[in-house]
Amino acid sequence: MSERAAAPHRAWQHPGLVEFGETIFAEMSALAIATNALNLGQGFPDTDGPIEILDAAQRALRGGLNQYPPLPGTADLRTAIAEHQQRFWGLEFDPVDEIVATAGATEALAASLLAFVRPGDEVIMFEPYYDSYAAGVALAGGVRRVVTLRPPESGDGPFTFDVDELRQAVSLKTRLILLNTPHNPSGKVFTRTELMQIAEVACERDLMVVSDEVYEHLRFDDASHIPIATLPGMASRTITISSAGKTFSCTGWKIGWACGQGDHIKAIRSVKQFLTFVNGSIFQPAVAVGLRLGDDYFDALASDLQGKRDRLLAGLRQVGFDAYTPQGTYFVTADIRSMGSDDGRAFCLALPERAGVVAIPSVVFYDTEAEGRHLVRFAFCKRDELLDQAVDRLAVLAG
Repeated sequence: MSERAAAPHRAWQHPGLVEFGETIFAEMSALAIATNALNLGQGFPDTDGPIEILDAAQRALRGGLNQYPPLPGTADLRTAIAEHQQRFWGLEFDPVDEIVATAGATEALAASLLAFVRPGDEVIMFEPYYDSYAAGVALAGGVRRVVTLRPPESGDGPFTFDVDELRQAVSLKTRLILLNTPHNPSGKVFTRTELMQIAEVACERDLMVVSDEVYEHLRFDDASHIPIATLPGMASRTITISSAGKTFSCTGWKIGWACGQGDHIKAIRSVKQFLTFVNGSIFQPAVAVGLRLGDDYFDALASDLQGKRDRLLAGLRQVGFDAYTPQGTYFVTADIRSMGSDDGRAFCLALPERAGVVAIPSVVFYDTEAEGRHLVRFAFCKRDELLDQAVDRLAVLAG
């Protein structure tokens, strides 16, 4: 047998994905199961969403809506999305040409990046960033450039960024800015002033903005969500993305959407048809029902989560963590240096055995690892009794 024939087969991998292995969420959720630990790592609720949408999905299942839906999504879902955008944010989209339904926000993001980023193009994103952003840029052959969101140096408050760092990150190769507000994992809600700074850079340098707004209804205290597409000069250069998973506690349904100018949405549809083609036939009509629920539902959702945020924050601080108050999302970021460690990954890998709780090391969301090495993320979208049990277990860390 020749040397060539005897050589072991090597699986080919997309060169841009060499740095990506199994996601941290899969790794830590598997560790939670193996150790019977309470999972405050992956951001999914442990209760179902509103009965109205569950009943609507069941009706669709029994009503024969089990075949391929239209490529851009059902007409009723797209109409409901358009109504939602107008009702809450004053954004007007034509449901026929300016909205496409996707397999969650993740597909909307991936399809947007594949549609608009050419090999070698640079994409600016704020770190810490949700891990699929980096993978999506890599799949498109792009190059990521990060601007760091930093916690307050003393006391409690939102993460902030330096607008000069944003400007310096832009080059002749920059194609778009990838924005996430409310922001996972920091819990930051970008202010109007900050969004105006980003918009100014985008307009000056003729950049697109892809804005991930999946936590749009998960805001606390007096934080206001402002879609960047509402700012002057931004409607024509922004893709606005959201999904049903976070708003209706149905993360497994994977119904998302992208809204934008007609030619941009046409490009995203062209990519989507070769990714999932279509998805969620019985869930699309159910999400349409959810988007039309009264304001009382959306207000109660935020109020309930704010109570859970406060519950976990108080518990973490009692145990000894320096924890930052999030303005939105599902997540609390904590500085573990107050617990005698500066290595978040090692801390989180040991935590299930030490305390029976799973968290996520924030360093996996950073390119500049020194910025996030000492931070960990806890999810509070869980039942109150589970949050209390987790805090009781974490008390062992206090000695």
